[in-house]
Amino acid sequence: MSAITSQVLTGCVATAAARPRVAGARRAAVSASPAISTTSAFFSTKGKAAARSLTVRVAAEAAPAVLGVFKLEYDISKDDKTKSAGWKPTIVIAVSGAAGQISNHLLFKIASGEVYGKDQPIALKLLGSDRSREALEGVAMELEDSLFPLLREVSIGVDANVVFADADWALLIGAKPRGPGMERSDLLEMNGKIFVEQGQALNKVAKPTCKVMVVGNPCNTNALICMENAPNLSRKNFHALTRLDENRAKCQLAIKAGVFYDTVTNVTIWGNHSTTQVPDFVNAKIGGERAMDVITDHTWLETGFTPAIQTRGGALIKKWGRSSAASTAVSIADAIKSLVVPTPEGDWFSTGVCTDGNSYGVAEGIIYSFPCRSKGDGSYEIVDGLEINDWLRERIKKSEAELTNEADCVSHLTGKLGGACVLVGDAADTMLPGEM
Repeated sequence: MSAITSQVLTGCVATAAARPRVAGARRAAVSASPAISTTSAFFSTKGKAAARSLTVRVAAEAAPAVLGVFKLEYDISKDDKTKSAGWKPTIVIAVSGAAGQISNHLLFKIASGEVYGKDQPIALKLLGSDRSREALEGVAMELEDSLFPLLREVSIGVDANVVFADADWALLIGAKPRGPGMERSDLLEMNGKIFVEQGQALNKVAKPTCKVMVVGNPCNTNALICMENAPNLSRKNFHALTRLDENRAKCQLAIKAGVFYDTVTNVTIWGNHSTTQVPDFVNAKIGGERAMDVITDHTWLETGFTPAIQTRGGALIKKWGRSSAASTAVSIADAIKSLVVPTPEGDWFSTGVCTDGNSYGVAEGIIYSFPCRSKGDGSYEIVDGLEINDWLRERIKKSEAELTNEADCVSHLTGKLGGACVLVGDAADTMLPGEM
């Protein structure tokens, strides 16, 4: 690197001896305040990066003889032309729950270019909480130490109104887990308030074209809350993650058929990311043939395969002692790639989207998982005309009813007062995949 600038932002206790000066560099001490200030929720004072400048910001805990919060800058025009030739303009990706286990797997996939493409430079903006501030610093330090050429910037903070600024993508992973004895309606209320705030922040500071992927559970209704609180963004910009369920379904169909998973296509997850979800074997294909023709044990498809996918998360917890993280991160990456890479001809993917105008008769105004395809520009369309037999129809309606009830439970958070919440008691409760 040439023309490197090392500038201490806050909490610096380093000396020239602790950090040797690079030729041509300048240093400006700011204050002896803690590395993370309660009055400033964002760990960088730099505004929008110029198109030709690289900024990597890392927040590290202040300690004797250790550099605190700092940034490095250099002129991208001095890059090796063969490295950055043909790169696209940098996009801003905001991630909530950035200090969690899922993000710990996902962020490095994104920074490597595996998700958005090897020609797509990115700026990561990581959102955490007061409790996760130091962990966020560690995440940022590891990202810097990994030397990803496409990673143009890393910023961390605890204020969504700052972290979501100018975001092209928002990956909302953070949510509070369900506690012992907690009704599902209580979980919706608790996490709903988080997604009200994040939706309002996106509405205020994100780009109107920002694509939003909600992972934090209950993801369908959290996505609905976020969407209703962000009217400046298109309703088609919001997604709830059901790709992990699709991936699980493809795996189980492949195992049963004795084939490799990449021969399984056209798998749909209908409905809610809960135990009412409907993994569709009726329209699925294995090696280009109908799955029901390849797997002739239809009793297994209905009574073995379907509940196995619906409860896979809970089964994993019993084995692993915690909910899925790595496979969830892989599925988030897959879900994004399905939107930024054209869908193969004749295939589709599953994602929870707004039901407005759908052709399957599902009630409008909820977030429901459908078969979708994309041109690779971030947009999607729901695939019409799939076969819906009586078995599918009954279960599709059941998941729709659950999501409608969830929407009623949070109507006070979406500006649609008057809904009656009936998600109380064991009989009305369906546990989310991955919950104990």
